[in-house]
Amino acid sequence: MTQESRTSRLTLLIDPRKKAVFERLCEARDTTPSQVVRQMIRDYIERETGRPWHADEAAPPAGGDA
Repeated sequence: MTQESRTSRLTLLIDPRKKAVFERLCEARDTTPSQVVRQMIRDYIERETGRPWHADEAAPPAGGDA
């Protein structure tokens, strides 16, 4: 997998109890919450576009048409 640029920040609100469980699970699996969220986003992109994610590709047009 190619290294992706880390130049953008995503801020979200989450229930504090859910966040605590999520962080404990990540720690138990020796990963960070950021790594897991990035993987979930890649999985979502691939599922919605029907194509493998490649960090060097241009973004698909807005509206979900890939």
